[in-house]
Amino acid sequence: MAEPINWKKATDETVSNLVRLIQAETVNPPGNELPAIMVVKDILEKAGFPQEAITIVESAPNRVNLVARIIGDGSERPLLMSGHVDVVPVDRERWSHDPFGGEVIDNVVWGRGAIDMKGFLAMYLQVFLNLFRQQIQLKRDVILAAVADEENGFVHGSKFLVEQHRDLIDAEYGFSEGGAVTTFFGKTRLYPIQVAEKSFCQILMRSHGAAGHGSVPNLDTPLFRMAQAIEKLRKAGHLPVHLAPTFLKMLDAIGAQSGFPLNVLIRLFHSPMMMNILLSRMKGYTRDILSAWVTNVIFLNIHKVESKESQDSSAMEINIGCRLVPGQTAEDVKREIQKIVGAEVELEIIRTIDGTEFSIETPLYKLLEKRTKRMDPGGLVVPMLFPAGTDACYYQNAGITVYGFTPGIMPPGIPVMTLAHGHDERLPISFIESGLPVLWDVVNEFCAK
Repeated sequence: MAEPINWKKATDETVSNLVRLIQAETVNPPGNELPAIMVVKDILEKAGFPQEAITIVESAPNRVNLVARIIGDGSERPLLMSGHVDVVPVDRERWSHDPFGGEVIDNVVWGRGAIDMKGFLAMYLQVFLNLFRQQIQLKRDVILAAVADEENGFVHGSKFLVEQHRDLIDAEYGFSEGGAVTTFFGKTRLYPIQVAEKSFCQILMRSHGAAGHGSVPNLDTPLFRMAQAIEKLRKAGHLPVHLAPTFLKMLDAIGAQSGFPLNVLIRLFHSPMMMNILLSRMKGYTRDILSAWVTNVIFLNIHKVESKESQDSSAMEINIGCRLVPGQTAEDVKREIQKIVGAEVELEIIRTIDGTEFSIETPLYKLLEKRTKRMDPGGLVVPMLFPAGTDACYYQNAGITVYGFTPGIMPPGIPVMTLAHGHDERLPISFIESGLPVLWDVVNEFCAK
């Protein structure tokens, strides 16, 4: 019989491994995931994990992925736990602490990737180590994948693995980032388990106008036209409401776990018109999160300006990134944007990435729901439409059902969605303490004989 796990020791080891992962700078672009991958390899090897069960594959110089496997008896198909090691860029001047220092201050781990998603990967790694050390007899293989390039298009990570090394990650189910983490709506604690995520498209917004010498007044420049288009988008506030099936299931789950009058009010918000009214009356972070669930969301970046110092530019381009509600297409959001900005600017679709929507009628989802509820009996456990995208968008092409499941109780004042790519990213150790046993229970119950 397996020894009981010392959760204090396991949490300390998880924190130590997270610190090492943060200190491995893997900003993407350019990527350079190799240092973090070597950290994972070193941790596994020092734990005695056999080298022949670890595979490292390189898609380009320093763009590498690690896949390790614990073999089961094969009576059921594998479970994949996948975490990316690349992180988004930082503005060091805006951070209170070194973003790559991995400092532990007042029981909080600081650094880029603490939430997105080196902290969650460290938890997956700890559960994987526990399975190995305890010599748990498994009915299905358990696969750990530390992957590249999630933050910049998936090409060197999950896409590369699915298209060129599918045998390494072939599984029935998978876990990725962002589910069963406390989300606060007033005093209500939600634990959304990610079962769907938005698709992505990139649209180029282009303006033309009269060029001329910069010394002569000209109000018909591409810059003025673009500014007017952007102001129209700002005034619109958000694009039209679309209620995806997963979001409606989320509402129904909240209603089923709530009493009167909330359970009655929630049914009203199955109407796009009522949801529009609700959005118009909400403010702050809660409104932003709700808007992300029910509208196609856009964000703008300067793409190209053709000009020289003394000349007005003759063309300007803005890059619009769009996160689309399931069921919406790139053409749909293009029409929505064009209706707001008018014919003064051109819109061109230049890239798309699929979203996901997985069933909640599976044995694994029911187990996730049960274990999460046990973690916080006073919280509401619901299926979630993730407003962004993860490696699940490519793993689904290998037939893998992927749930975002990185459980833990987050204290108030840690807005996960804004810190993930924001300044002062950090993860409380209490989150790991609360979530690590839950993740272990799920993996052990689902995979052990």
